[in-house]
Amino acid sequence: MTKAEQLLNEGLSGLAHPVSLEEEQLRQLRIFFENLIEWNKIMNLTAITEEEDVYVKHFLDSLSILEVMDRTEIGRYRKIIDIGTGAGFPGLVLAIAFPELQVTLMDSLNKRIRFLDDTIQKTGVSNVVTIHARAEELSRDKNHREKYDMAVSRAVANLATLCEYDLPFVRTGGIFTAYKSEKAEEELKSGKTAIRILGGKLKQSREFRLPGTDYGRTLLIIQKIKPTPLKYPRKAGTPSKQPLGLENV
Repeated sequence: MTKAEQLLNEGLSGLAHPVSLEEEQLRQLRIFFENLIEWNKIMNLTAITEEEDVYVKHFLDSLSILEVMDRTEIGRYRKIIDIGTGAGFPGLVLAIAFPELQVTLMDSLNKRIRFLDDTIQKTGVSNVVTIHARAEELSRDKNHREKYDMAVSRAVANLATLCEYDLPFVRTGGIFTAYKSEKAEEELKSGKTAIRILGGKLKQSREFRLPGTDYGRTLLIIQKIKPTPLKYPRKAGTPSKQPLGLENV
């Protein structure tokens, strides 16, 4: 086991609901890392390239959802969509760590989707699919709107914008998990209007440090309590330019 893999497993053991990864999962993450670095030479996927940093700041961070729910609870949200997945964080890592899940990776840049498809093929991960689309458009597709148990997004946009991207995909009773930085109180305060309008309610806000680091994180769990009004999301680009509830701020 490499030093990076040891750091990952030590970090996972330090979360509120610890798990350990099997050799096959570590092998898949190893291929993921190697492919990430290779593709990063020709396109901008990540500024984090040192092996130990990738394993902690990307892989462990993606699995930090274990700070707020255990594996059994995660398994109850079986059908997951990662909106704005980028290089596959957190969605592809979740698919590798929890093969019982069905994970959809969505991104608006096709070159990222090509990287993800290549990584999925090389790792042999079978419980994940990719979609090249914008959230504002895909969430109006009847095959995707309110069809997922959980939507996730990591470091994509402010909370109000994220809610308009993600909540339309989530079924009533499902959740949206937002991976945010250490200080998310201001975002949460300014995003309350968007959460309410889009059919959500804050279920949990958990601020913590990634085990073994001084890396502060906040996970926001938003419960979908009623269907999102059909007028949302607004046309492409509007949620980011005029976040719901902040249009006049």
